[in-house]
Amino acid sequence: MTSPPPRPATWVLKAVMAVTGTVLVVFAVVHLVGNLKIFLGPEQLDGYAHWLHEDLLAPLVPHGWFIWIFRAVMLAALLAHVAAGVVLRRRARVARGPHRRQGLRGLRSFQARSMLVTGTVLLLFVVFHVLDITTGTRPAATDAFVPGEAYANIVSSFQRPAVAAFYVLAIGVLTLHLAHGLWSVVNDLGATGRRLRATGAAVAGVVGLLVLVGNLLIPVAVLTGVVA
Repeated sequence: MTSPPPRPATWVLKAVMAVTGTVLVVFAVVHLVGNLKIFLGPEQLDGYAHWLHEDLLAPLVPHGWFIWIFRAVMLAALLAHVAAGVVLRRRARVARGPHRRQGLRGLRSFQARSMLVTGTVLLLFVVFHVLDITTGTRPAATDAFVPGEAYANIVSSFQRPAVAAFYVLAIGVLTLHLAHGLWSVVNDLGATGRRLRATGAAVAGVVGLLVLVGNLLIPVAVLTGVVA
């Protein structure tokens, strides 16, 4: 009789969560910086999108390969992050038993308890965002979608109030998830000093706020006609 394969240790899963979460946060920040080029006009944003999809790392890799390598890495990080999170949540429930831990209060407690929910919302948003802006798949995308025209596609998408509202909601959820996730990274990677933990919490809060404000500027600018 063969024995079942060994389960990943909890510390391994937490390390996976920390590393993949950091990768996803870096992506969110870089993605935001690129998207803010929308305020510089269509030539700047479309030129950046073309460079990202076609020319980045060429001729080290063939033209157009980088974006697919990047997508594969991000998808692997996302799947590993989700899988580790689900397993850790299940183990925590089993360890806690029928009794909920008492005494946890405040925003950080809410963020910790809602990480699975906020993560699920973000996963659904990512799927919608890709269908809307990247692939132009209807009904997520508008009839005006044109491949390669990032500026026009973003504007036409956010001119729909329901989509803009969903985006604002998703960015708020992202901020909660990201801020608590970054704070957790400091703990999961072994930080024990009070000053280091306080610094980690401050960095998490600042990064979360920057991601929130920066991302909200875009749909607001489109809806108010500042970007058109």
